[in-house]
Amino acid sequence: MSRHFHHVGVPTDTPQPGEVYVPDTKVWVTDPGDHPYRIEFLRFEADSPVTGPLRDLPHVAYRVADMDASLEGKDVILPPFSPMPGLMVSFYLEDGAVIELMTFEGGATEFKELQAANPAE
Repeated sequence: MSRHFHHVGVPTDTPQPGEVYVPDTKVWVTDPGDHPYRIEFLRFEADSPVTGPLRDLPHVAYRVADMDASLEGKDVILPPFSPMPGLMVSFYLEDGAVIELMTFEGGATEFKELQAANPAE
């Protein structure tokens, strides 16, 4: 099963330039495509439903073609959901590390490509 590195996610309590809000998880995130080392910062609201290792530990994210097949047999800590149109993500634990899997629609590989295809109304 092929996976391609996308970013490293780092929890923070400090507001970051360019962060956007994801209402489903009550988290502010930055675009790793804007960081020279592909870092995504995550700042959780106090009442975010995200708890445990995903909130406390950094994660490594990979693009995959088949989310279901890639999650088979994994210790899923956040089931697949769509934080923006055209993107599906899920998180699991492996050897104590948090891993994010991402599937993009329409050949996109970056958040900006999805935003261009789905402009805000």
